[in-house]
Formats: sequence, C-alpha cells, structure tokens
Amino acid sequence: MIPRTLPQDTDWKTELRQAVTKPEELLELLELPKSRWLNSARQAALQFPLKVPRGFIQRMEKGDAADPLLRQILPLANELQKTEGYNKDPVGDGTSTPVPGLIHKYRSRALLISTGACAVHCRYCFRRHFPYQSSHAGGSQLEEIRQYLHTHNELNEVILSGGDPLMLDDRQLARLLQTISAIPHIRWIRIHSRLPIVLPERVTEKLLETLSGYKPVTLVIHCNHPNELDSSVNTALRSLHQFDIRLYNQSVLLRGVNNQVETLCELSHQLYAARVQPYYLHCLDRVDGAAHFDLSDHEIETLYHQVQAQLSGFLVPKLVRELQGKPSKSLIV
Repeated sequence: MIPRTLPQDTDWKTELRQAVTKPEELLELLELPKSRWLNSARQAALQFPLKVPRGFIQRMEKGDAADPLLRQILPLANELQKTEGYNKDPVGDGTSTPVPGLIHKYRSRALLISTGACAVHCRYCFRRHFPYQSSHAGGSQLEEIRQYLHTHNELNEVILSGGDPLMLDDRQLARLLQTISAIPHIRWIRIHSRLPIVLPERVTEKLLETLSGYKPVTLVIHCNHPNELDSSVNTALRSLHQFDIRLYNQSVLLRGVNNQVETLCELSHQLYAARVQPYYLHCLDRVDGAAHFDLSDHEIETLYHQVQAQLSGFLVPKLVRELQGKPSKSLIV
C-alpha cells in the first residue's frame, strides 16, 4: 500500500530548481559569518560548484560551522590545496571504460554512468573531476553500451550510477531499465543514489511503479550521518521497502562528519529501523580537493574495531577501500 503522504512528481523537480547554489545564501540561511567563510567558499566553488537542496539544509544546526551535514557540502579553502597521493581519478574509472558511459572493472558487473547530474554536490565526491560531458549513457551512446552488455556474457549485473540515476525523470529511467532488462544474462539491476536522503520528494508513486516494473532492483543509498534521516526520509525509505526494493546503505568515513564510534553505531541503528541494511563503510577515495576529510589507517582500524565491539554483527557495514587494478573492493578488516 502506497502511503498517502508520498509527494507528487512535480514536488521533487520544484525542490531541485530551488536548490541553493550560492555560498552567500547558504551562510545566510545557517546564520554563519560571511567574514569568516565567504571568500574561501566562493573560491572553492569555482572548481566544484555548491549545490544543496533546502530540505537538507533544514536538517543542519544554525550557527554551527562544524555541523556534520554542513561539512559535507560547504566549499572550503582546504579543497584548493594540492596533497601528495591525491589525484583526479583515484579509483581508475578512466582506464576501465570500454565504451563511453560504461565502466567495467569487475568481471561480473558493469557500472553505467546514467547522468552527470546530482541533487547535491558532496565535497568529498570521488567523481568531482569526472568528464561527464563525454562519458554518460545519453543519446547514441546508450546503443553502444547495450551492444557491449549484450556481447559480454560474463556480466550478470548492471549498476546505474552517475551523477545520480534518480536525477533522470521516470520516462528516462524506465527506458534504461527496459534496455537492460531485455538482455537475457543480466540478472540484477542495482541503483546507487543519494536522492532518497537529500531529496526524499523524489520517491513518488510513479517512481515506485517504475522501479518495480523490471528485473529485480537493488537500491543502494548513501547516508553518512544519522542527522540525515528525518521523517520525510524515513517515509521514502519505508515506501521503497513496501515495493520490494531491496535497500542497502553505503557511507564514506569522513573526518569531522562521522569519525566517532557513537555516530556510526547510531547510523546503523537508524538505517535498520528504516528497513535499510548497512552495507559498506568506504575509506575515502583520495581525490584532489578532499584530503582534509581523510583519516590515517591506524585511526580507521581503531575506530572500526570499536564499532564492531558495540554493534550486532548484522549491523556492521563492511569496511572497504577501492584500489586500482583489484578485482573487487578490498576489505580492510
């Protein structure tokens, strides 16, 4: 049964159009001093623009520059510093692209870049430098991708990524799902999306019908902190669960955001209550501009062992790092 509280299709598009893109407006809304933050925010936003829905901003604490949700989206001067060991393609996407818009690193699964658009620009994004204009599944490139998928029988899963696949409208998304579902050896479709968290208005009746109309869909959401889970998000997640969409979460371990035992434990508890299985806890992908979010290996392992000691096993996400040339994600502990 679809909850009567689900938003209409136009709601999410309206929210998206009204997203905050100017640093000065973000600082005004959160009552933070422009004298302290504005110049550096403007400079960093020139390299990677600010974008954040107003509903996500409303979950932030006014006057608190250290708010864990704000830290994920506020451009900082740290992003302009060059750090050894960090680069524009930290996970080797560029060397694993057999056709534009498709990344095939791991034998049984391929990742399709459905769009370059996102509802929010996370400052730690490992694809903040990705060449989306020349590498996505739009136009004639979709047919080339379809042919590749069709001829590679070792593939049994296609992952829709981006950008964010749920930035596509329902018609575009249905076209992708239909194209993939028509390939006999593809058994599973996985979607990676941050929208149910930052823009829960995207979970509409039409979207639920679209996702449930094709091969089994797994939805992997991206939530880093329990404060991201408000009542509107929980309603969206439970609606997806009611339509037999399997829900998993992946987080990124971020200094100043979630590098505390209590935070990670509470995140797992709240996710599971919302019908979401904790799945991956990613070590930061070392992309240019995000070094200030990283933790040392010792800090990471110590923190994870403490989380393991406090959570039931089924609530502990796998701690992983993505390394170029490896046949899968690398387990750290």
